[in-house]
Amino acid sequence: MKPINRIYTASAIVSICGITFQVLLGALGSYTFGDGVRQYAFTIGFFLSGMGIGSALSERVIKHLIERFIVVELIIGTVGGFSSFVLFWVLAYSDYEAGQVMLFAMTILIGMLTGLELPILIRRASEIGEQLNRSTARVLFSDYAGSLIGAVGFALLLRPWLGMIKTAFLIGLINLAVAMWMVFSFRGELRRPRWLQSAALSLMALMMLGFLFGEQYAFGFEQKLYRDPIVRSFDTPYQRVVLTKEQDTVRLYLNGNIQFSSSDEYRYHESLVHPAMSATSHHDQILVLGGGDGMAVRELLKYEDVERITVVDLDEQFVSFAMEEPLMQSLHEQSLQSPKVRLKHMDAFEFLKEDNHLYDVVIVDLPDPNNESLNKLYTVHFYQLLRNHLHPDGFAAIQATSPLFAVKAYWTIDATLQEAGLKTMNYHADIPSFGDWGFILASRKQLSPEELTVQVPTRYLTNEVIPALFRFGKDQDNVTDSGEQLPVEPNTLNHPTLLHVYQEAWQNY
Repeated sequence: MKPINRIYTASAIVSICGITFQVLLGALGSYTFGDGVRQYAFTIGFFLSGMGIGSALSERVIKHLIERFIVVELIIGTVGGFSSFVLFWVLAYSDYEAGQVMLFAMTILIGMLTGLELPILIRRASEIGEQLNRSTARVLFSDYAGSLIGAVGFALLLRPWLGMIKTAFLIGLINLAVAMWMVFSFRGELRRPRWLQSAALSLMALMMLGFLFGEQYAFGFEQKLYRDPIVRSFDTPYQRVVLTKEQDTVRLYLNGNIQFSSSDEYRYHESLVHPAMSATSHHDQILVLGGGDGMAVRELLKYEDVERITVVDLDEQFVSFAMEEPLMQSLHEQSLQSPKVRLKHMDAFEFLKEDNHLYDVVIVDLPDPNNESLNKLYTVHFYQLLRNHLHPDGFAAIQATSPLFAVKAYWTIDATLQEAGLKTMNYHADIPSFGDWGFILASRKQLSPEELTVQVPTRYLTNEVIPALFRFGKDQDNVTDSGEQLPVEPNTLNHPTLLHVYQEAWQNY
């Protein structure tokens, strides 16, 4: 291969690595700190700013271009390769503020080094004999084409198959391999070829060890983030799943947030399911949006007149885990394997747009609206779609975060449902694992809490308890001390007011 073609090839490969590190750092921020759009915005901003700094510094690199390029690759490969590992270490032994500082510092540094790469390669291509405009155009073409490959490869292959830690070590290894290749390709013009070769080999061996064993050590870091021993942890294309167990207590965490504890999950799921099931006498067709853990389905199957339960959960890998993991099976009592259950693995929003059935009861058991992709499932448009799938006498039950810790968020969800043309009934229950939790009954008709009764065996709910769920304290209600309604606005796709008030509320807890 001609020297000029080696430069263009190196440009394409390091561009793949650069964009992969960029989206990896954005994903790390989103996974660990939430608010995906904010984290990706910060990542892109810091990364591009770093590239600008690197480009400015490249003006001073006028001699020994290939040697300087090799050194840059050695540093990028090392810093980028250890980025995920170091971030998890910081989070385990420090706090989230330190983790964010570390993440942004690595983003700027990798961006700065990436900004050094292309100007160096363009100048070296020009020295070989290429005209400046041609060398610039071809190096930039290689860069942009490589960026596309890196972004798509990360989203479709690297993140689902390897996870964050192995992906970082693999991309770092590729950067180091490029450095080694350039050492051999341009050995004659290097001042210290043996030193560079030894450094590249040593760092490649270190990256390989990290790729093979890094996750094992990181597992120890992750364990420090949880109170109980981790018995299962894995990444799906959508979330980080961690299952812990201490004696007889099993806890499930998604992206670091607790989803349930076996010691009290029945309180949550009974409160979510049975008021809606009691509100209507028809139970033929039931729709569950979310609920891939099977607990809500377990409660629904207590009603013998249920004919079909359609469960819509985007994360097929998580649902398979819930169906196959013995600890999960014992909790949901193999409900997901029932012949009455039909599983659909798709976005709830898209399902409601495409589906044309009416349902007697809809159970909305979705995660809290802590990012943009979830926020759309709490909008007027979404609830209008939900309303159009309700039988005229049907009821929907929506989990609606905490009316104590996030009072404005809770009543924003209520206002959004009303804006969609639904009548609402508000209630809450004490769930020791994560506090006072809110729910909303929604339908086309009004109903009194006194009309609701428990019709199946339960561990928590009774006919006496149900009316009490619909009473709120002064610090949870939507009426201020002055007697005015709490100032909340419906949540829409264009104006995601819920996302802001939710994040503002929970940042202190």
